[in-house]
Amino acid sequence: MPAASTGLFGLKPSRGRVSNGPAMDEIFSGLGVQLGVSRTVRDSAALLDAVQGMPGGEPYVTPAPGHSWLSQVNAAPGKLRIGVQRAACNGARPAPAIAAALDATVRLLESLGHHVEEVAPALGVPWEMFVQANARIWCANLVPWIAGLAEESGRTVSPETLEPATLACYRYGQTVSAVDFVAALDVRNTVTRQAGALFGQYDVLLTPTMPDLPWPLGRYGENEDKLDGLGWTARLFEHSPYTPLANVAGLPAMSVPLAQSTDGLPIGMQFMAGHANDGTLLRLAGQLERAAPWAHRRPPVWAGKV
Repeated sequence: MPAASTGLFGLKPSRGRVSNGPAMDEIFSGLGVQLGVSRTVRDSAALLDAVQGMPGGEPYVTPAPGHSWLSQVNAAPGKLRIGVQRAACNGARPAPAIAAALDATVRLLESLGHHVEEVAPALGVPWEMFVQANARIWCANLVPWIAGLAEESGRTVSPETLEPATLACYRYGQTVSAVDFVAALDVRNTVTRQAGALFGQYDVLLTPTMPDLPWPLGRYGENEDKLDGLGWTARLFEHSPYTPLANVAGLPAMSVPLAQSTDGLPIGMQFMAGHANDGTLLRLAGQLERAAPWAHRRPPVWAGKV
């Protein structure tokens, strides 16, 4: 989402590719990974080269390839079988500007020799259950983090020390029982198995990164004091229903800034691949960047313009 909202390239590595240690083994029970955003594909590839690797004691490891990630940016991806998902798993369809950008991306991929066909991925569970499971995992993990910060800082957890959404998620997390949490992990497993079957058929899944243009500043915070942790998660997933699959299944994904609206707002296209196939994405990203470069774009108000 940050990359798509700012016209940057964003790569999410496979789970187990970049260590979260030594302070922790997983971020939010595996839903989170670390990397960054960049203006070019090569910068993200170089960053992954710099930070990948697993010291001893990791809960699981995605082995490093026998080559640098940077070398993959200029390597040919070959002919890929790409599924394109239009309607999100909650039934939402992209706004006209996003749909037009998706159509243009399909045409670009076909012109590059890839096979592209429509696909409707299934989560294996109802959307509401999927959102609830994510809320339970995220919010339950948030509780010890905030409690630890409160203890270290000597501050109390209250509306004076936390923003409304953070406080709501903290309080919701306190209500999640062990049974609730394990049930949420079962949902994660179901969704992950569905994703595994999908990527047995396709090399890459193409979706919009977000179904709408970037929201204005402050939109996320509207009436946030009236939402609990589940409501906040539902709002987040409503704005970004395409991206959670990669988080839950631990899959590599990237947001590529291939388009802009008529008003100059950035539009990102998400590409997702099977587990450990980060190289497939980087090779495809390099090909797309050469065919439809974006690094030259500058917004009307830009810090580099003096």
